Amino acid sequence: MIETQRLILREWHIDDAPALFKYASDRRVSRLALWPAHESVEMSRQVLNEYFIPADCLFAMVLKSTGEPVGCIGLVPTGQEHHLLDSSQREVGYWIGYPYWGSGLTSEALHAFVGYCRGNLQLDSLLITTDSSNIASQRVAEKCGFRCFDNYTYGSITSKAYRLPLR
Repeated sequence: MIETQRLILREWHIDDAPALFKYASDRRVSRLALWPAHESVEMSRQVLNEYFIPADCLFAMVLKSTGEPVGCIGLVPTGQEHHLLDSSQREVGYWIGYPYWGSGLTSEALHAFVGYCRGNLQLDSLLITTDSSNIASQRVAEKCGFRCFDNYTYGSITSKAYRLPLR
């Protein structure tokens, strides 16, 4: 568990399915996160069981004020990265529910997650990839010290890659 001023970053639980569905069913979120919008609470439950819960280093972003998971941050599962990595790097992914866009919560979570990675993982650097049109996600990366090092195409999506040295 990682604590920030307004958030608790913790492992996902199966009973988070309704909250996950609430935010992951929003096409504004899913379009920029590059995954399909959730169609049902059952789909969210399946995503939790198959991807989120078994994943290494993937956290729910939980509001301290309400106890509700409103987003996700963590390491992209090995083999599902959007950019070529070497063995001492990992890709970070994050998203937050639309009502919280522009609130600074994602920057707060990423800053804390980077600190966690520095203290607990033996990595030389972290990478973040974004759709080139996702200016908000790029700003989050830059606020936390990541620097753009590559413009590339992922499938048919024009993308940007950011890197942060950890050592």
